[in-house]
Amino acid sequence: MQKRVGFDRWALPYLLVLPQLVVTLVFFIWPASQALWQSMLRQDPFGLSTEFVWFENFVELFHDPAYLHSFGRTIVFSASTTFLSMAVSLLMAVAADRVVRGANTYKTLLIWPYAVAPAIAGVLWWFIFNPSIGIVAYVLSVLGVDWNHYNNGAQAMLLVVIAAAWKQISYNFIFFLAGLQAIPRSLIEAAAIDAAGPVKRFWTVVFPLLSPTTFFLLVINVVYSFFETFGIVHATTSGGPAAATEILVYKVYKDGFIGLDFGSSAAQSVILMAIVIALTVVQFRYIERRVAY
Repeated sequence: MQKRVGFDRWALPYLLVLPQLVVTLVFFIWPASQALWQSMLRQDPFGLSTEFVWFENFVELFHDPAYLHSFGRTIVFSASTTFLSMAVSLLMAVAADRVVRGANTYKTLLIWPYAVAPAIAGVLWWFIFNPSIGIVAYVLSVLGVDWNHYNNGAQAMLLVVIAAAWKQISYNFIFFLAGLQAIPRSLIEAAAIDAAGPVKRFWTVVFPLLSPTTFFLLVINVVYSFFETFGIVHATTSGGPAAATEILVYKVYKDGFIGLDFGSSAAQSVILMAIVIALTVVQFRYIERRVAY
């Protein structure tokens, strides 16, 4: 028989939950409702006149070729960043799990990049790949590769993907390493006794047991690539060249704060929020079925 825990005073549980409710209301519900209302308005750049236009801002967006092209760029950027960050972090976690000497130092160095702000991470990679002073750009030129992300859209996209993935690798590494250390060694030893090689042991024993961690990180990395990469894009390419790296979250900023089209910018933010919510629902609805807890 389970013992039910209660409170002596009926108001205590509500007081305990109140701070989190206030934070959610002030920093999520209220801004989201304001964005939804703003998306149905058309306002001049000086804020002198405002017109309620219902869903005209959304209709104009889906007839705008520049906005539709940003969808494709965002999908490429999000998929590439998520795959690269998770693959590299899993590889590093597997390597760190096998390190015996200097393990704490190795793990600490791998976690450090997570403390770097996105804008700083973008600046760091901008210097590394700078065609004039960057060490990687110099090495590529020696190898015969003409690197100049100021003129080449594909190279600019590759640069922001690398920078965004590098920033997220440390976060993924922490969870993958924790997941690996939670796997009973007896299962791996039993597979080894059955003559399963290291690669087969990983794919048939280790990776299936990491599925809850992998699913969680998949959701987190998709949200990260859609929302939290603005600083990286702004610091490295500013959406260029020729809007080659102008993903959805950066276009919201560009149209709203530079173009002063507040209604369109708000409509874009609403669409972006709806896309992320839909992707999260799809992941929980279909991908979670393959997760073995």
